[in-house]
Amino acid sequence: MHKILKPQHLLSKKPNLTHFFSSKTPIPLPYGTETNDPSYKDIPKPVRDKSERKPYVTPMKVLIKRAKEEKEARKLKPCRMLENPPDNGLLVPQLVPVAYQVYEAREVLLSGISKLVKVIPVQKCRFCHELHIGHVGHEIRTCTGPGSGMRSSTHVWRKGRVHDVVFSPKSYHLYDRVGKPRVVHDESRRVPRIPAIVELCIQAGVDLEKHPTKRRTKPVYSIEGRIVDFEQAKESDENEHNLHDENLDPLMGSDLGTKFDEARNFIVDKETDPLEESQEGVTDLREISIGTMESWFKMISGAKKIMEKYGVLTCGYCPEVQVGPKGHKVRMCKATKHQHRDGLHAWQEATIDDLVAPNYVWHVRDTNGLPLDNKLKRYYGKAPAVVELCVQAGAPVPDQYRSMMRLDVVPPDRDEVDLVA
Repeated sequence: MHKILKPQHLLSKKPNLTHFFSSKTPIPLPYGTETNDPSYKDIPKPVRDKSERKPYVTPMKVLIKRAKEEKEARKLKPCRMLENPPDNGLLVPQLVPVAYQVYEAREVLLSGISKLVKVIPVQKCRFCHELHIGHVGHEIRTCTGPGSGMRSSTHVWRKGRVHDVVFSPKSYHLYDRVGKPRVVHDESRRVPRIPAIVELCIQAGVDLEKHPTKRRTKPVYSIEGRIVDFEQAKESDENEHNLHDENLDPLMGSDLGTKFDEARNFIVDKETDPLEESQEGVTDLREISIGTMESWFKMISGAKKIMEKYGVLTCGYCPEVQVGPKGHKVRMCKATKHQHRDGLHAWQEATIDDLVAPNYVWHVRDTNGLPLDNKLKRYYGKAPAVVELCVQAGAPVPDQYRSMMRLDVVPPDRDEVDLVA
């Protein structure tokens, strides 16, 4: 016969708390905290602590495994010819037109912002990096600059400039990204620094007279991890002074160089510039804002494609960026624990936000209304400074930033703050 448990026996049995509090037990989340919409973007998180390192794009375990595999490959075959571009010194043919598109889009973007800033003012805090688009600065207390405690974190506004809207860190220009990928500390004054997005376009195939770079026609070799260029050994001493010009001639004479030249001419001649069209016939501010926003998205999407092949590194503690396979050795880092690194940067893989900072600003719905209130900041949305500037100039709101700008949230009035739950 089966024994029937009495209620007191049931109460005496202890529940399995280990199973209840284990990570395998699914805990239902409240309604509205999850979303399956891939286009949903929330307001970016606050600025991280200065002592905290940037998150790794690739997990550390994957990086360690990749380094071990490369080490084993060098042991099995010490001398080998690198086959895959751009590691072998050659260009990626598919990315050359993309590089020209990114470079042209950047020029159009800066030209459009310079025109929009004359109509829609840009406010910049004197003590921190906060930016605001509008005639009057907001009253949200988020200043972290010097003396912010005495001002209750209130911003002190001044007139902003074009480069405040689109901030692109500078990178050392590499003449030979494979043969000499690093800039040492003694060369920091002699090597020019240019915007990182421009350096990325140059390494991907854009030719600029002000910033020459070496173009190879044959791949390089790797001997026990060291890059050896046999093409350079065959050249005479007289040709080394004009190395850039001589490397361009055989490249442009080949079929590959012809494709590069055709792609460049097609982009420069055939691609329509929305700002030039507006200058010819339409002088509407809305047309300029639409063209500026299109060039912004074109530059961002093209830079992402190039970064999949060409390496871009950033410091884990400061905004420094270096375009190339390796980071430089200039001792200029002043971030956390720089004394332990002797001023060297802690290099890691960069993201598109490190290459072109979006610079998020608060979204202003009514440009003629009262300034944004600090008590209502949880009802306000944000957007990149370029997007906010173009939207205030008349451009339509992009779909990918509708959720971030919180257009579906109705903020209460200032006298209704205490009545809202």
